[in-house]
Amino acid sequence: MMKIVFFVFLLTGSLMLLGCDVPDAEQVQQRQHLPDSDFVADPQRGDVLFHAHCALCHGDKGVGTDQGPPLVHPVYRPGHHADLTFHWAVKDGVKQHHWHFGDMPPVSGVSPQQAGHIIAYVRREQRKAGIR
Repeated sequence: MMKIVFFVFLLTGSLMLLGCDVPDAEQVQQRQHLPDSDFVADPQRGDVLFHAHCALCHGDKGVGTDQGPPLVHPVYRPGHHADLTFHWAVKDGVKQHHWHFGDMPPVSGVSPQQAGHIIAYVRREQRKAGIR
């Protein structure tokens, strides 16, 4: 009897899930603060955007200031902080965890595409510094 009840419950739940809306790829990208799949990052544009939105705290060339950590640092290498984490930091901010600068607030006015260009710039500066 218990097996029948479980089966009916499982079948009913499965049928209910079939009616749920599944987000399309574009909706998922927007929720994650990611640019479109055909986006091509440009570190030159990222340089300009970084200096407009990030350098005040993260310093010229991403070397850090007394207000924010250096992004050109091994702790932010791609293997430890994937590009996605930078997108999330722009969208949601970041709780203090590696450094003692306090929480980073979300960065308003920076689109997913602009964040992608900024990330390309930071990654370029990291490679120049031998961080891979």
